[in-house]
Amino acid sequence: MTNPKQSGAFKGHRFPPEIIAYAVWANHRFPMSLRDVEDLLAARGLVVSYEAIRSWVAKFGLKYAKVIRRNRPAVADTWHLDEVVIPINGKKYWLWRAVDSQSDVLDILAQSRRNRRAADRFFRKLFKAFGEPRVIVTDKLRSYGAALKKLAPGIEHRSHKGLNNQSEGSHRPTRRREKCLGRFKSPGRAQQFLSVHDQVQNAFRPRRHTLSAVCYRQSRADAHGIWDDITRQLKAA
Repeated sequence: MTNPKQSGAFKGHRFPPEIIAYAVWANHRFPMSLRDVEDLLAARGLVVSYEAIRSWVAKFGLKYAKVIRRNRPAVADTWHLDEVVIPINGKKYWLWRAVDSQSDVLDILAQSRRNRRAADRFFRKLFKAFGEPRVIVTDKLRSYGAALKKLAPGIEHRSHKGLNNQSEGSHRPTRRREKCLGRFKSPGRAQQFLSVHDQVQNAFRPRRHTLSAVCYRQSRADAHGIWDDITRQLKAA
């Protein structure tokens, strides 16, 4: 069950890469706490402390998310942006999120402000990673328009009242995790966890209502194949 001779990124770990990969996947795929994942492994005869799982998630989650983000298909040319408040230690923070027209999360950024400077910072982060889109859809927050006027005045900005903003629905998984975790403990922790969580959701939660049962099962199998490939890459690194 245990093997001290691990290789690559898993070197020095007592448990095999497949177990570590499964724990990281389960923690990000489902609204479960670290103790829930501990119980899940225990039911399979694997005695692992939740603190060990915490260290696995912190160390390997970003590695998996980096490869998923790097190998993702080209993003659509229409982006939807929204911001939602997240309370952390009694202080109000704002989670800025961007999704494309295919409902894939592009990126998130936790910030203490909801103004033009915060919007400017988020846009710069997005443009550096993905280039500039053709259309950006937002709510009525004027900070978006002010930032775009300065950074990219050629982008079509839509913020009409009642306009469907797909990013609003993308906050639901975050709310479920926030409730499960008993709220985030710091902005850095929220940023680290959600940047991985959203990429795992992109891979493992396609828009099921738009797919036939056969297509959905194939998509699910493909996602698990990607996860296994990343594990093999980390073993060889």
